[in-house]
Amino acid sequence: MSHTQPMVRIENVQKRFGNLEVLKGVSLQVHSGEVVCILGPSGSGKTTLLRCINFLEPYDAGRIYVGDDLVGYRERNGKLAPAPEKEIARVRAETAMVFQQFNLFPHMTALKNVAFGPMKVLAVSKDEAERRARELLARVGLAEKADSYPA
Repeated sequence: MSHTQPMVRIENVQKRFGNLEVLKGVSLQVHSGEVVCILGPSGSGKTTLLRCINFLEPYDAGRIYVGDDLVGYRERNGKLAPAPEKEIARVRAETAMVFQQFNLFPHMTALKNVAFGPMKVLAVSKDEAERRARELLARVGLAEKADSYPA
């Protein structure tokens, strides 16, 4: 992937739930190092768009790319066909989301919660996952909370 190519590219994405059109041709690009906020009133499709990026929610039309990968589908003769689950899982493993109402494991410290995903999804060793988790907690000003529990 070139440095000028966006990390995430969304092209005319549409999503309906029955008669309710939630995403009406959404397009955007996010480049490496760029910080983007998606703002809007409740029910405007913010979470739906994020769920579509990880293909937790299939979209009805348009295209979403993470790097060079078309998310959730394969293109054949200009038409979309569902991608194999293994391919979808690979893209999900390279992306992450934090939901508004995120849930931490209450029996695990902040450090263990942050390290858990890389250990389970990416098979990162416990030592490496915890080292990286400490870096990430420090990066967001929470280093002193590493041994704290969510409650």
